[in-house]
Amino acid sequence: MEQDLKTSDFYFDLPKELIAQDPLENRSSSRLLMVDKNTGVVRHEIFHNIVDYLHAGDCLVLNDTKVLPARLLGIKPDTGAQVEVLLLKRREGNVWESLVKPGKKVRPGAKLTFGEGILNAEVLDVVEEGNRLIRFSYNGIFEEVLDRLGEMPLPPYITHKLKDKNRYQTVYAKYDGSAAAPTAGLHFTSELLAQIEKKGVKLAYVTLHVGLGTFRPVKADHILEHHMHSEYYQITQSAAEMINEAKKSGHRVICVGTTSCRTIESAADESGILSECCGDTEIFIYPGYQFKVMDCLITNFHLPESTLVMLVSALAGRENVLQAYKEAVKEKYRFFSFGDACFFTDDFTKNII
Repeated sequence: MEQDLKTSDFYFDLPKELIAQDPLENRSSSRLLMVDKNTGVVRHEIFHNIVDYLHAGDCLVLNDTKVLPARLLGIKPDTGAQVEVLLLKRREGNVWESLVKPGKKVRPGAKLTFGEGILNAEVLDVVEEGNRLIRFSYNGIFEEVLDRLGEMPLPPYITHKLKDKNRYQTVYAKYDGSAAAPTAGLHFTSELLAQIEKKGVKLAYVTLHVGLGTFRPVKADHILEHHMHSEYYQITQSAAEMINEAKKSGHRVICVGTTSCRTIESAADESGILSECCGDTEIFIYPGYQFKVMDCLITNFHLPESTLVMLVSALAGRENVLQAYKEAVKEKYRFFSFGDACFFTDDFTKNII
C-alpha cells in the first residue's frame, strides 16, 4: 500500500562523481533517458532529439520563473564578522524572509551591510525554521542592486563556481522570484523551442517560484509524515486555455520539470480543468496520486529519498523509476541540476517532419 511507503523505499546508490558540477557547453546536447511510464522500458537518446518524440497538438508546459542572484555576502559593521544571506521569499516591500549563516550571531536588531554600503539591512525577527525577516535599504531598483552584488544560489551539492550566471537560468526565464532553477528547462535552447513550436506543439508558460525546500531532504521515516514547503504559482488565461484544449482534443500535456507539474496539478479542479489563477501550493505528490492533468514528464535525475523521486514514482511506478535510475548510473549519466534528463512518456514512436 502507498500509505505504508517509507522514505528508504526511494533510496538508490549514487556515486559522487556522477553529480554534474558544471553545465555542458551546449544546453541541448545532454543525454536523454527515455522511460516508458507504463512498462519501464528505456531508450538512450540525445536531448535535442526530443522534438522527434513530440506530436502536433501536444502541449508542453514550462515554468518561466527567474532565479534571483539571491546569495549575498556581507558583514556586520559593528564587529566586521562575515555573514551570508540567502533570500527566500519577499514578504512585503523591502522585507525578505532569508536564511542567514552563521544564524546564531544574527539576532533581531542586528545591522548588516553588503557591497561596501551599496545595500544595507536590519534583522527584524526570527520566524519558522530559524529564518530571519530582514528589511533592506538601498538607492535605485532592488533587482539591479541584487544583480550587481548577488550570486546564484546554487544547490549544496554543486561545489564549482559558476562562470556564467545565465547558465543557471532557462532561456525563457521571465519573472523574478526563485531561489532555485526549474532545472529540467535548462536543456532547451531558443532554437529547439522554435523547432518544437513549428511542429505544431503548443508551449504553455506557467510560473512557480521555486523555494529552497526543493533541496530539503525528507527526514521522516514514513513519507506521509513529511511536511511540504509552500511555493507561489500563477497560471494565465492563455496558458489555461492551451492546456485545456490539448486535454479536450485527446492530445498529451507534457510538463517540463516537477515545478510545472506541481503548478498545474495544484490549480486544476476535480475534472482536470484549469482556469486563470494564482496562489500558494504545498502539494505533495507520491505513489497513489491520480494525475488530473499531466500525462508525461521531462525532468532531470533527482536526489535519493527526495520528494521529487516520489513525484516521478507516482507517474511511472517506483520500481520502474528505480530501475531506470540504476540503468542511468550504470551508463554514467550526469545527475542533478546540471545533469542529463529523463523523459517519462507513453510513446516511443518517432514522428519526424
